[in-house]
Amino acid sequence: MREQASTFAQGVDFSLYVIAGISVFFLVGITVVMLFFVFRYNKKRNPVATNIEGSHKMEVLWTAIPTLLVMVMFYYGWMGYKPLRNVPAGALEVTAYGQMWKFTFEYPDGRITDSLVVPLGKPVKVNLVSRDVLHSFFIPSFRMKEDMVPGKNNFLWFETTQKGRFDVLCAEYCGQLHSYMLSSVTVLDQHDYEKWLTSSASVADEHPGLSLLKQNACLTCHSQDGSKIIGPSFKGIFGKTETVVTDDAEREIVIDEAYISRSIRQPNADVVKGYMKGLMVSYETVLSEEQIGHITDYIKTLK
Repeated sequence: MREQASTFAQGVDFSLYVIAGISVFFLVGITVVMLFFVFRYNKKRNPVATNIEGSHKMEVLWTAIPTLLVMVMFYYGWMGYKPLRNVPAGALEVTAYGQMWKFTFEYPDGRITDSLVVPLGKPVKVNLVSRDVLHSFFIPSFRMKEDMVPGKNNFLWFETTQKGRFDVLCAEYCGQLHSYMLSSVTVLDQHDYEKWLTSSASVADEHPGLSLLKQNACLTCHSQDGSKIIGPSFKGIFGKTETVVTDDAEREIVIDEAYISRSIRQPNADVVKGYMKGLMVSYETVLSEEQIGHITDYIKTLK
């Protein structure tokens, strides 16, 4: 069992033990009774079929006992679920964006990070937003998991109990690189968290186009060094002549500003030959014309 790093972890684990214990009870009980009847009433031991008369007492027992046990499971499940939806006042709010195939986190001050950093012992509310398909935001050590559904607002909240770095996974199959959709949550004491908040070590000196590529998970599918991943590499692509597939017909085009802009808005319109159609979603409502210009300017530098 993973370490318990949130206030919810112990309750979730106890509910799991209760449900597992009751399930084992039924498995063993039913198996023992079944084996007893198989050996006791087989044809060799019992040549003449035995007719067991009905018993109202037995019928009540085998209905009442399972019902009570199921209600016990429901009780612990419900008591564990209720606190998950009641966020304390004053909780730190962070927005988590899920997209193929990356998590990004936006803080109240506007900073965007690839991993989550939170203070120890403080309630944190994570608003969950999907930018494309269904994802599931899962922090195993916190025993927290909630779906990120396109077009639907969802959230989870937690309060940490120990410092450290903990895995964040996507627990819902979301496409070809689902297993690469990994991140982390780092828990710091209040002093170190405030120091992290005020630190100037950020993307201030980074090319704005590169920052946008990182924030929107573009580098998950497009490399900067010429290597082939899911999509064409950005290295040396600007000004290059490529064969693309348009409406099932092949044609040659030059990779220029117009092509890059069109591919961001309509990624399946002109797909470079040799790459799969339908993997990339449209960023038309995500990126502005100015941001697309920054991305294009950065791609031009990758010669």
